[in-house]
Amino acid sequence: MTPTLTVFTPTYNRAYTLHLCYESLKRQTSRDFVWLIVDDGSTDNTKELVEKWMRENAVPITYVYQDNQGMHGAHNKAYEHVNTELNVCIDSDDYMTDDAVEKIISFWRRHGGEQYAGIIALDAFPDGEVIGTRLPVELGSSPQTDLFVRHGVRGDKKLIYRTDIITATPPYPLFSGEKYCPLSYKYILVDQQLPVLIMDEVVCIVEYRQDGSSMNIINQYKRNPQGFSFFRKTAMQYAPTLKDKLREASHYVSSSLMLRNRSFLAQSPCKWATLLAIPSGILLYLFITTTRRLTVMKTRA
Repeated sequence: MTPTLTVFTPTYNRAYTLHLCYESLKRQTSRDFVWLIVDDGSTDNTKELVEKWMRENAVPITYVYQDNQGMHGAHNKAYEHVNTELNVCIDSDDYMTDDAVEKIISFWRRHGGEQYAGIIALDAFPDGEVIGTRLPVELGSSPQTDLFVRHGVRGDKKLIYRTDIITATPPYPLFSGEKYCPLSYKYILVDQQLPVLIMDEVVCIVEYRQDGSSMNIINQYKRNPQGFSFFRKTAMQYAPTLKDKLREASHYVSSSLMLRNRSFLAQSPCKWATLLAIPSGILLYLFITTTRRLTVMKTRA
C-alpha cells in the first residue's frame, strides 16, 4: 500500500547532520510515510551511511543519486520520484517532531480536499521556540504569500504540498555555472491556483548552520545571478502589492547588473516597475558586491 506522505531530503555532503532526520523518523508515531533522500553529488560517506540505514529497515527509504545541481536541482529530482498524496521537504540539517507525520496526515484527513494545495505549518528552533510568528488559524486557509504580505506572518514555515499540484508546475530551471534558484518560484505558481490550509503546529526543528543557504544568502546572490534574475521576474509578475512589486524589481535590476544584461528592461514582465526600481536596484547591486556580510536574515526575534 502506498504511504500518504513522502518526506524528501536533498543533501550534499551532509552525512554529519543527516542522522538527525533519520533518528526523528524512527521516532514517528505514524509510519504512514516514506523517506526519499536525494543525494546531490555528495563526496563524503552519505551513500554508505544511507545504505547502512536501509539495511536496518527501521524506516522505509528510497535513495536517489545525481550529479551536483544545487538545491533546486535536487528538488526537481525529488518531484520526479514522489508518488504519494502529500510531500514535504525536510532539509539535511533539520528534523521532524516525533508526531509530525501523524499531525500532518490527521489534519489533512479532517480538513483537506481538492480545494487546497496542501498545508502550511510551523518550524521551531531546537529549544522549541517558534521561528518568527505563529499562524492566523482563524483564517482557515490562505495563499501562503498572502500570509506574509497581508497578515504579518514572519519567519520560515513548513509547506506540505499535494503532490499532483506541486509537480504540475514547471521544474526549476538549471543555469550553467550556477547552483541555486529560489525554491519560492514553484510556491508562487501554486499560490495562483489554490490556497493552503493553516495548521498552527510545529512539525520541523530547524538549526541555522554556518554552511547553510540561509546564512550565506549574499554569496548566493553573487554566485547565481541567472537563477535570481529568473525568479525575480516571476515574483515581480505575481507580487500582491505595489511595495512588493518594486522590491522584486529592485532585486531584478541588481541581478541584471551582475549579468551585464543590457536588455533587462525589455525582458521585464513589469517594465514600469523595473524602470522605477533602477535607482534602488543600483544601490542594492553596490551593497551586494561590496559588503562583507553573509546574510540579511535574523534567526531570532
